[in-house]
Amino acid sequence: GRETLEKLKEEHERLLRTAADLDNYKKRAAREREEVQRFGIEKLVKDLLPVVDNLDRALAAAAEDDPLAAGVRLVRASLEQALAKHGVVGFSALGEKFDPAVHEALMQVPTGEAAPGTVVLEHARGFKLNDRLVRPAMVGVAVEPPPAP
Repeated sequence: GRETLEKLKEEHERLLRTAADLDNYKKRAAREREEVQRFGIEKLVKDLLPVVDNLDRALAAAAEDDPLAAGVRLVRASLEQALAKHGVVGFSALGEKFDPAVHEALMQVPTGEAAPGTVVLEHARGFKLNDRLVRPAMVGVAVEPPPAP
């Protein structure tokens, strides 16, 4: 009888381990599925960001009263609404303190008009996908101007 009890106990423990493994697998699969749902479009988003940048640049270069600019503004707004529907949000860094976690410094700008370390130029806005950084804002950061000779 004792051998049978030992075997039953071993079998029971094996079944418990198997059940725990299956449970862990199910949890991992659910987590991965959720990740794919939240971040699966990241590649597409990265491919679309230059399009948004180009619309931003076109608007920055256009005269205020340019009738074409109004149309470009509408296109940009509808593209951003479509992106927002999927969790993509743009953010501006202008006037903020430089933050290497969300800003990428492309250049230093010697100026006395802003505190050193302040973002004074923005080459391109930053973007997040469901709160995950997809691209940092590309910026110019204020530094102390050289002393006057």
